[in-house]
Order: sequence, then C-alpha cells, then structure tokens
Amino acid sequence: MTAAEMLDRLVGFPTVSRDSNLALIEWVEAWLDKHDVVHWRVESDDGRKANLLARIGPDVAGGVVLSGHTDVVPVEGQPWATDPFTLTDKGDGRLYARGTCDMKGFIACALAEVPRWVSMELETPIWLALSYDEEVGCIGAPRMIEKLMAEHPLPAAVIVGEPTLMHPVVAHKGATNLRTTVTGRASHSSQVNQGVSAIHVAARLVTYIEEVMAELRAEGRVDEAFNVVHSSLHVGKISGGTAINIMARECTFEWEIRHLPSDRFEDLIDRVEARAAELEAEMRSRAPEASIVTQALNQTVPALADDNNTEVLALCNALLGERPAGAVAYATEAGQFQRQGLPTVICGPGSISQAHQPDEYIEHEQLEAGVRFMAALGERLQRK
Repeated sequence: MTAAEMLDRLVGFPTVSRDSNLALIEWVEAWLDKHDVVHWRVESDDGRKANLLARIGPDVAGGVVLSGHTDVVPVEGQPWATDPFTLTDKGDGRLYARGTCDMKGFIACALAEVPRWVSMELETPIWLALSYDEEVGCIGAPRMIEKLMAEHPLPAAVIVGEPTLMHPVVAHKGATNLRTTVTGRASHSSQVNQGVSAIHVAARLVTYIEEVMAELRAEGRVDEAFNVVHSSLHVGKISGGTAINIMARECTFEWEIRHLPSDRFEDLIDRVEARAAELEAEMRSRAPEASIVTQALNQTVPALADDNNTEVLALCNALLGERPAGAVAYATEAGQFQRQGLPTVICGPGSISQAHQPDEYIEHEQLEAGVRFMAALGERLQRK
C-alpha cells in the first residue's frame, strides 16, 4: 500500500476530537497484525478512545519513536469544496481532506513503510506512537509515554511528525487553556450604586491580560527564534449578562497562555491572579459575595526547549540533509516526551498554514518527502 493509499484510508475515519478514534485504531491494529508487528493499546478512562504503541524491530534500548496524533479538528462552519473525509486529488499536486497535513500524512508515510521495515534486520527499533485528543490539549499522549517509559527499553530519540515542511523544529511554546468567571451583584441599570457589574470588571481584567504581553517585552523576556517573540496571552471567548438594563451578575471568558520555553506558566498566571485579587477586593467592598475564579481547562502542555537534542537533530540532518532548525508557536506532544528525558524534535510533511483550514491539503511532493524520510530511517537503523 502506498502512502497516498494509506492516507486515503486514514482520512476516511472522521476522528474529530469530540468523537471516538477506535475505528481508526482497530484498522491500524489489523494492518500491524498482518505484518506481525507487536502493539499495545493505551485507552482513555471511558474506553471511547485509545493511543496505540507499536514496535518494529528488536526489544532493545535505542531506536526512534515516530509520534503522531490521530484526532482532527471539526469541519462545521467551514466552506469545504469537497467531502472533508474523502481524499480528493484535483490534479493540482495536492491531496485534499481533513487531517491530510495535520497530521495523518505523517502517520500514512510511517504505516506504508511498515512492510519494508519488518523485512529488514533492524539493529534498534522503530516505535509508532499514535495518540488521541492532541487537538484539545495533548490529553492522550502522557499515559502512552508513561507506558513506554515504564515497560519497555528506552528509545534514543523521538520525532513528532507535525507539519514542518520536513524541516526540524527544536522548540515550541507551552500552552494552557483557562476559564475565568467573574461574579458580581445584579441590580437595575439605573441604580449602578447598588450593583457590581461582572462585565465591567471582566473587561478590566481582559485588558490587563493583554497588557501583560507589553510588560514581558519591556522586561526583555523574548526569544527571537519565534515569530511571536514573547509569551502570548489571548482571550478568545466571552459571555455574560442577561439584559441591557440589568447590571450583569456573571461574566465568563476563556483564554490561553502560550509560554516560551524560557518562561514558566506559573509566573504568568500569578501576574493575572494578582490583578484579579485587586479587582476582587474592590468588588467585595461593595458586594461581599463577589468573586473572580480562574480554572485551568487542561493540564499545561509543556514547552519544547532547544535542549538535549544534538543526536536526534543530527539524525534528522543525516536523513534529510543539512536544514536549519526552527521554532514554532503552536504546542505539540513533543514537550511531553522531552519532559520524560527523551531527546525530541518535530519534523513532518506538509505546512502548518494548511492545518485547521477548509480544504486542508498536503502536496504530493511533501508526502513523497515523508516517504523518503521513512525509507532512509529504516536504512539508517538497519544492522550493518
């Protein structure tokens, strides 16, 4: 089966994060069983989703983990010209479907190479690590990484196949999603001295969240390797109030912190919490029941630091030729692997500019580059 044929099968599974990915996992398991590849499921608590860990080659330390997520983002509300879950070739050098570049293209390249890998006498193994729920906070990968570390000989390197146009990426920001709820006191809007508007207070806190970025720049907390050189704080959703003539009792907004590898999430949230405490004290002087409460919506996805990656970066360069290493603003599972002491980089076919877009695509040339990368990896790990 070619990589394009494999990609056709994979995108046919509508593995949107809100839904199960088990049908895809079962199909991949059958493919691996056909080629006598050992594998292990690592399921979610409710059993609706699963990671899949597989090993091609000997049960020894060393080797390379190829990591990719099986879930995709929704397509609702996007103006697709074709069926997003049917691979479409328009003859323009591109293959269209949800997940083609983010990131079933990488997975397809790896799975298509399995028959050749198993025919080789590999000196060290190639691991496949397929995760669930990456798109909603890298939720699935940690328990898979835990199983890998606890029950198997340690690999030497991890390559996370997010779309990078086959250029190695050595750093990315961490990410945390948050929800803040401001509770004030409702009153008639003509009697503003009787109530406390949760909307007005929330607006002041939202404004401060944006101001934190200016503070970071002023303090010199920047990294020029990133196109957004500072940690970023962004409010994406806000809702509150019941009527125009009622002072709002409640206002809720959802926001995120994407922190540089050199920053700590805890330090950034502490700045916002300190300002929230000041605003809460002002509110309570008029309404003792008032409050501002922030809760994390996901466990912080750790940043990937440009550290402890000399050998895996050298491996990528050996397989691809010398290419400049970069940094990206989006978060991946790479930081979770690195946090466990595994040397990790990101490298995969396709462009991140196509990810999450209507008419998402991967270029034939990029898919072929991924195939060449996988073939070269097998030859590199083959017993001499």
